[in-house]
Amino acid sequence: MDLDFELNSDFIPLCDLLKYCGVTETGGMAKHLIAEGMVRVDGEVELRKTRKIRSGQVVTGDGFSIHVA
Repeated sequence: MDLDFELNSDFIPLCDLLKYCGVTETGGMAKHLIAEGMVRVDGEVELRKTRKIRSGQVVTGDGFSIHVA
């Protein structure tokens, strides 16, 4: 799943991005996925659930890639 996400503010918390893009059904599931080390931001494993994701960053994981614009 390759997605583009249009950012309407300065940033979005990582767990919210995963939920809004449909990678997970709930914020709790998103937080679990992040805590398990299954999410990368710009190629680096990210364990901070509320990491500020900004325009130009790429969030990836097993079966998904989100390009934030």
